[in-house]
Amino acid sequence: MSRDPYEILGVKRDAPQKEIQSAFRKLAKKLHPDLNPGDKNAEAKFKEISAAYELLSDEEKRARFDHGEIDMTGAEQAPRNFYRDYASASGPGEPYHNSGGFADFGDADDLFASFFSRRASAGGRSAFRAPGRDRHFSMEIDLLDAVKGTKTQVKLPEGPAIEVQVPPGTRDGQTLRLRGKGEPGFGGGAAGDALIVIRVRPHRFFTRDGDDIRLELPITLSEAVLGGKVRVPTPSGPIDLALPSNSSSGKVLRIKGKGVPRGNGSAGDVYVTVKVVLPDRPDEDLTSFIKRWASGTTQNPRKGMEG
Repeated sequence: MSRDPYEILGVKRDAPQKEIQSAFRKLAKKLHPDLNPGDKNAEAKFKEISAAYELLSDEEKRARFDHGEIDMTGAEQAPRNFYRDYASASGPGEPYHNSGGFADFGDADDLFASFFSRRASAGGRSAFRAPGRDRHFSMEIDLLDAVKGTKTQVKLPEGPAIEVQVPPGTRDGQTLRLRGKGEPGFGGGAAGDALIVIRVRPHRFFTRDGDDIRLELPITLSEAVLGGKVRVPTPSGPIDLALPSNSSSGKVLRIKGKGVPRGNGSAGDVYVTVKVVLPDRPDEDLTSFIKRWASGTTQNPRKGMEG
């Protein structure tokens, strides 16, 4: 046997519509699923008070319930002859007349008002509906996939995997929103969204700096002294870079437009810091030359650092 809607809302049977509305609002503020995430008991009670209010806020349904023609679920009961006469006499000003339904929630200026919407149905009646909750996930991707963009999948705890389009230029900590992939709505309301926080794994030699990419490029002593073309990796593929002669470690070279893509079609730059690397093992010829290189002993790269 279904419970009495008046008992569920805690109002008397002759309560006016405003009192019924007030009672429902007070309970719904405590029990709404968005305010009680994961609380199944609150969710069940919220559905119960919503069903009770849907019945009592509809003048025809409330009158039929009061005269025993339907139960709280709307199921037909044994008909009574006098109801037709009673219903035909009901109109504006009568105890059970209320054309507002959930429309009067539109005047509310608090957070609770955003949980409600009006849905037209047969006969001009309105029904309660609420959007589903959003679901939150995190996903790790490689730096180059974040820079260039990629298409991948994220597996939901319940249900199939969702295809995710990661746009070029995605940043670490950025949230991607997948519309309608959250929890289903209540009473025909729209489903929530899936919110995916992107975590970008570090790259072994690229470092992101805003829309720019930085890397340290090892060069030989010969390349540092003589200069020439050197092969440099970039997110979009390797290119040949003109290295000036007499390039010391720490020298920074710029490759324009090969960094992180931007939404306007442009891209950041790649900044290359050269680092002179000597052979792994001592080289006799190099050692002999350095010993004979008289001008090398006159250079003091640490000048100005002495106290």
